[in-house]
Amino acid sequence: MRTETRLFVILTPFFVFIWLVYGFWSGWEPVGTAALLLTAGLTAMIGFYLALVARRIDARPEDDPYAEVEQGAGEQGVYSPWSWWPFVVGLSAAICFAALAVGWWLFFIGAAVAVIALIGWVFEFSRGQHAH
Repeated sequence: MRTETRLFVILTPFFVFIWLVYGFWSGWEPVGTAALLLTAGLTAMIGFYLALVARRIDARPEDDPYAEVEQGAGEQGVYSPWSWWPFVVGLSAAICFAALAVGWWLFFIGAAVAVIALIGWVFEFSRGQHAH
């Protein structure tokens, strides 16, 4: 986690510097300066979160420069390979992006499908054969 934390902590002052340079250069144009300032804030929040998580967990093999590949082997998380919900989430995202070209009415259909798909994906282990 330390590498990721350093990456985001280093990016924060970089984006603040770029925000200042862009602001002076563009005469403090509102959209670009706000976007760069928000980017600096987001990298700071991610860096802060990663620093908090790095304190709570043990060192990972990725943090050890002398670690072997085998130390990172094993289960990395839970993902059900038989699930169709990720496909439905992707389909709803495609519908929402198609709404940019077709019309806003299509976005509302895609958003409704996305809500159903996310609920199905989150609660997929809470019902049926795999319920606990």
